[in-house]
Amino acid sequence: MENANKFRPLYLLQVLEEYTDENHQLTTAEIVKILEEKYSLTTHRTTIPTDIKILCDYGIDIITVKSSQNKYYIGSRNLELPEIKLLIDAVQSSKFITAKKSKVLVQKLTGMTSKYQAQSLNRNIIIDKRIKPTNEKIYYIVDALNDAINQKRKVSFNYFDYLPNKKKHIKNDGKPYIISPYSLAWNGDYYYLIGYSDEREKTLVFRVDRIQKKPTILLDETSAKPSDFDLAIYTNQVFQMYDGEERTVELKCENELMKNIIDRFGEKVNVISNDESTFTVSVTVDVSSTFFGWVLGFGGGIKIVAPDDVKAAYRDTCEKSFL
Repeated sequence: MENANKFRPLYLLQVLEEYTDENHQLTTAEIVKILEEKYSLTTHRTTIPTDIKILCDYGIDIITVKSSQNKYYIGSRNLELPEIKLLIDAVQSSKFITAKKSKVLVQKLTGMTSKYQAQSLNRNIIIDKRIKPTNEKIYYIVDALNDAINQKRKVSFNYFDYLPNKKKHIKNDGKPYIISPYSLAWNGDYYYLIGYSDEREKTLVFRVDRIQKKPTILLDETSAKPSDFDLAIYTNQVFQMYDGEERTVELKCENELMKNIIDRFGEKVNVISNDESTFTVSVTVDVSSTFFGWVLGFGGGIKIVAPDDVKAAYRDTCEKSFL
């Protein structure tokens, strides 16, 4: 046990982290008993205050409650209980994190507090039966893409979609995409890669969980971004209304939908008041079925008033939806 005694302060720290918090404190005698039972470490009670001082000098927040028998507990932690609860909610709710990895991450987060506080971490949030992804390689994919972005190197990967029989189908005729990665974006509970394809001479967006496996980081340096490329504008247009022809459209909206317009296009949107019940906005969107679906979702509360060809395309899309 000579070697164990060298690491006694670390074992002591583990005991305090697991067994103490503001409402659960340990006396010196209780600490000695736990060290003996859990780690087979024989400790004299006089060494405990000395070891606690070492930990405090190192920066650990250990609170001493003065009494006939001094009591000790961990004060502040790297993550406080409300922060851990918030992170657990985010992990459990995320559609990006697989069910298996969610369980592992929750266990790790729970281990960052005392065993008593851990009992309160049984979260009661409603997760709306959301579908979790099955690609367990996501974390390694994201890590590799981050490295490639930081190193300014191109990446190579296969990207898949699904056929009607639910089988995975490798896109691009089975050939790997060669992409200059610009950025990773989080939208709608999914990670996306934004990058440039020299072959297609355009910027493309890929959902990270549909990249087949960890991308290969190539030696080739990334291609320069197009001179007119603005990442903030691009992500806003693509993720708000998805890929399509970029157009400026006028929308006539009922007044109570201003909050929805601001949520979608921001507070700087150009607004013209029509009357007591409606207003008109001019916005730039990628015209697509997704944009039309967004408009239709307001049940007539938002109408496309210009340009005429976009109005006609919207009408055609609506008609096809009911055939």
